[in-house]
Amino acid sequence: MKHYVVRRLLQLIPILLIITFLSFGMMRLAGSDAVLQRMENTGMVVSQEVIDAARAELGLDKPFLTQYCAWLGNLLRGDMGTSYISGQEVFSTFISKLPATLLLTVVSILLTIVVSIPLGVLAAVKQNRLTDYVIRVASFLGNSMPNFFVALLLMYFFAIRLDWFPVISREVSLQNVILPALTLAIAMSAKYLRQVRATVLDELSKDYVAGAKARGVKFSVTLAKSVLRACLVTVITLLTLSIGSLLGGTAIVESIFMWDGVGKMAVDAINMRDYPMIQAYVMWMAIIYVCVNLITDLSYRVLDPRIRLGGAKS
Repeated sequence: MKHYVVRRLLQLIPILLIITFLSFGMMRLAGSDAVLQRMENTGMVVSQEVIDAARAELGLDKPFLTQYCAWLGNLLRGDMGTSYISGQEVFSTFISKLPATLLLTVVSILLTIVVSIPLGVLAAVKQNRLTDYVIRVASFLGNSMPNFFVALLLMYFFAIRLDWFPVISREVSLQNVILPALTLAIAMSAKYLRQVRATVLDELSKDYVAGAKARGVKFSVTLAKSVLRACLVTVITLLTLSIGSLLGGTAIVESIFMWDGVGKMAVDAINMRDYPMIQAYVMWMAIIYVCVNLITDLSYRVLDPRIRLGGAKS
């Protein structure tokens, strides 16, 4: 296990370097830059000399490789740069937005677990019955609706008509996080409960379930102690990948509800061509996904000793 973890961590280094290089290059291929964007927002007419001076101050007049190497060197020293728009340090700004995204992620995952796993198991146990059909239809509807549409529906009914929750999130609190978390949980639950159902059905068709029934073991005992335990690998995989997706991909929902998290920060940075802030978000997503994949692989060994990581002894 130790050798596998070390080998995987070493493999992450070139992957992260390639991601930083590609993202840095693609941002520089955009149609405009931070200086022009900032000048357009002020509404002032400035000369080309002023624009060139501003570009030189930000280091945008240097060759691409020089800019990349300078940014990478600062990053390795723990300096993520300064925002082109606000003038604040990128790292401190990023850290200040992180608690909101973490809260949104935790609440969304908890809601997804509460909804998808019980309904997925129930649909499998009641296969081809009315309960199964109702759950599958609800899953299809939830999976068909995009997040922004679900967000607007929840906002209309629960915030405008019923006035249970605020329309726009004004602070990081449990009351404000319910609607954006529910928006994310509906889409994830609709997708994952079908996979939980398929996994449970596959386990129920195996011989040990029929053998337990023949020995007089209660079905509920077999389901809880054997079937669900065997399904944990699939469930853990779904949940860990969901965590990575939520931590890196909540931008649309955060923007709709004005949730002051990392995703909304990234959208604002993209609109303003704030390269250091965008690069910090890209690094955040890359690190999250590679770490989540590593944790998922390691969890397989804990949950199922039959799995041998990398085909080698550990």
